[in-house]
Amino acid sequence: MADFGEVLRNIGEFGLFQQINLFALCFPSIIQSFAVASLLFVEFDPERHCNTDWILSAGPNLTTEEQLNLTLPREEDGSFSRCQMFVPVDWDIDAIRENGLNETTRCLNGWVYGNMLYEATIVTDFDLVCGRGNMVQVLQTVFMAGMVLGFLIFGPAAESFGRKRAIQIPTVMLLVFTVTTAQCPNVYLYLVSQFLVGVGAGGYRVNCIVLTTEWIGASKRSWGVGVAQLFGAIGQCVLAGLIYGVRKWRLAQLISATPLVLTVVYIWFIPESARWLLNRGRTEEAKKLIIKAAAINKRPIPDSLLEEIKVTNTVNDGGIKLIFGSRLLARYFFIVSLAWFSLNLSIYSLYFDMASLGLSIFVTQLLFGVFEVPALLLSMWLLEILGRKILFTAVLLIGGLWSMLILAVPESKPLGLVRKISISILFSTSKFLFFCSPSGYAIASTCLAVASRVCMIFMASVCAVYMQELFPTSVRQSATALGSMAGRAGSIVAPLLNVLSVYHWAIPISILSSFTIISGALGLLLPETRNKELPETASDAEGNRSKTTLRSISQSNRPQHGTSTRL
Repeated sequence: MADFGEVLRNIGEFGLFQQINLFALCFPSIIQSFAVASLLFVEFDPERHCNTDWILSAGPNLTTEEQLNLTLPREEDGSFSRCQMFVPVDWDIDAIRENGLNETTRCLNGWVYGNMLYEATIVTDFDLVCGRGNMVQVLQTVFMAGMVLGFLIFGPAAESFGRKRAIQIPTVMLLVFTVTTAQCPNVYLYLVSQFLVGVGAGGYRVNCIVLTTEWIGASKRSWGVGVAQLFGAIGQCVLAGLIYGVRKWRLAQLISATPLVLTVVYIWFIPESARWLLNRGRTEEAKKLIIKAAAINKRPIPDSLLEEIKVTNTVNDGGIKLIFGSRLLARYFFIVSLAWFSLNLSIYSLYFDMASLGLSIFVTQLLFGVFEVPALLLSMWLLEILGRKILFTAVLLIGGLWSMLILAVPESKPLGLVRKISISILFSTSKFLFFCSPSGYAIASTCLAVASRVCMIFMASVCAVYMQELFPTSVRQSATALGSMAGRAGSIVAPLLNVLSVYHWAIPISILSSFTIISGALGLLLPETRNKELPETASDAEGNRSKTTLRSISQSNRPQHGTSTRL
């Protein structure tokens, strides 16, 4: 019998068929970077004051300065209040000037915003200021919760209805609700719409990675994850330019939906996973796709090989219980899931808080994307050269160290002795001495944040590849979905973790760094899976640590004719 790995070696492990499939499935990853645009490019505390145009009915010729003096109380520093106004009265303008106004209230008619970096954001359109200032973090968390639900729904659904169907539905959802989000008249409809965008984004992401991976041979398997991440990094760069040129969040949202129209058209022609079809006993459909792939790759395929294809019907193989029924697989799942949680906690905590790093948000966004591209290209190469285990451990430990060193760079206070030593260790050459000046703190923090984020993006590829290679076909999609859910749980916690900075600015960095370093240390307990076939059964997965060796031993110890073996 021939397993699917042998079939791929005959028809081409990474031929034109796989390349077209990979590009088509990864293209929407560019657009998915835009899904958080309206949540990211905001001004949390813009310059503002209450709208007090009510007084213009009494004094239509008032100057702006007179209007503000008569209708707004002042803070202790002498500036006008940003969240309070005097209670409107039905007096003429002379009476107001003579007696003045003393009773204050909250802003009754909205706010007037000034000195804005953007023309319109969700903060200004929905007045997410003063008592509603923390609503932005809630919206960020709701979007991430939507992605988790997408993993939960479409991950297991792909085991029953196929990878292809579990990609098509989320793609349509992404298009519909990305457009809907741009039209929302209030924050509550925006919250619901953005939640559904998250569901679509989560469902698509978890399934496109598995579908691409299951068509690629062992020698290039990391490309299935790496290219998806690479397209996402390119999307980060494009996003910075888009928001810089388009300062209105609604228009930016509509522009980001345009490429999804193309995706919705061609997504119906994406081939199903032949591995999944064989796993479900649908041999004839799988053979047709294999013949098609061989034709596109211009590789002949013997009829005898098609007849000998191994069918592993594991439809009733225990489902997700298979993972937790094995102590070894449960351990693997816990370690990779914890790492996925930690890296997403780090990525999004730094990402959503990039405005506090000190540099222009556009520059920081561009740096995040630009440095991810070479990091992902390097990860695709090193995964095949060095393997999974050493990268899993080393990159998490290094990334945790980078983020922890941010603690050595205060925002405005002079450096103490310990912080000076930390900076001098990190930047030992004289050209970085300017970091010791207050103006250099922003550059130092941004460099460290970018370095940490690059490591975490690198690690996202390793975790996704590990999830494909550690678990059998019957639960591979579910394991990937649950692992992705753990990752998104980190992204849900990230905005809430940033809120703890009101107690001390070092709390979020300390927590996320600790999680990352612990996850890296646990990576030593994982097996190496480089250049090994994807496991088809639970026994294959449990023996993944030394799969090749076990096969050779079992063959050499097989009883010969005329002999007997006593147990």
